[in-house]
Amino acid sequence: MRLLIRKHRHTRGTHVQLPTLKQTRTILASLEDNKSQQAFLFIDENEDNSRLDRVLCRMLGQDKRTLILRLIRKRNVRVNGKRVKPDFRVQTGDKVFLPASLRAENQEQQRSSPTLQPVRNLDIIHEDDDLLVINKEAGLVVHGGSGHDVGLIERLKVQFDLPELRLAHRLDRDTSGCLLLAKNLLTLRKLTEQFRDRDAHKTYLAWVIGRPYPYAGRLQSKLMKGVTQSGERMVVDAESGQEAVTDLQTVLLREDNHQAYSLVALQPHSGRTHQLRVQLQHEGHAILGDPKYAEKTDLNFYKSIKGKGLALHAWRLRFMHPGTSKEVEFRAPWPKRWAHFNT
Repeated sequence: MRLLIRKHRHTRGTHVQLPTLKQTRTILASLEDNKSQQAFLFIDENEDNSRLDRVLCRMLGQDKRTLILRLIRKRNVRVNGKRVKPDFRVQTGDKVFLPASLRAENQEQQRSSPTLQPVRNLDIIHEDDDLLVINKEAGLVVHGGSGHDVGLIERLKVQFDLPELRLAHRLDRDTSGCLLLAKNLLTLRKLTEQFRDRDAHKTYLAWVIGRPYPYAGRLQSKLMKGVTQSGERMVVDAESGQEAVTDLQTVLLREDNHQAYSLVALQPHSGRTHQLRVQLQHEGHAILGDPKYAEKTDLNFYKSIKGKGLALHAWRLRFMHPGTSKEVEFRAPWPKRWAHFNT
């Protein structure tokens, strides 16, 4: 970093005093100290004995999970100067070095950014000192990345002046319904543990093509990323995939234009990417309006009954409140875009 000294025009009888060598060193040391502070995270008591990768995901955002794991495995992240693995357990007071790609951007620049506009017509289902539960509209990106500079979480941090606000789970852009956010890192940790241990329960509603039979059951498959003619997407792979489990219950049967379709309730027991969409498509009952996994004929049928968008809705959340240790349940109402299904 260069120290810039402005040149002055000397005039008769005027003495220009430049910084001494000691003053210059002090200025440079201050600049380096500010820079080094950004390079480190210090573990507080709320994260004591937590896995390093999970701590960083909570502090920096789940959208950086892939990057965090890659940098830890490359030994670019250090704890107290030592290289460690992702499952390393940190202790209170530990000093974690972050490479440049993980360091927080200038928060003042983020706050003044013209792109961080308030979320209009925000539908808040519940709010308290620890939690924020909203009914997310279809089409809203929950976090920045993948071609989007900012997402819902970045905008809400500014809108509510909550710098520690974090997503407790994720919803695809085209999925509507219950979205749970934590207002502080301790709450986030407790919620993350519940989702990881399957003590928190999510129920989705979806309109699917055909009539699932039996009407209730469990979908079990192994999913992995694959490449098809339509590009990258999740596929079923019995050998190399990761296990995905979903309970299904048929709620309602319909028929229009000689085509059967059904409303189903889905409770996932794992959190694979596009899990519900892939499993249902694999069973021959793709979600209506799914541009990535549904057949063209199914998409055309959905349009014929005035359907719009992905027919998937995060209907209900049930979990133990991190602050009160009491079970709570939140529901997102029937989406407006499904009004035509009422007739």
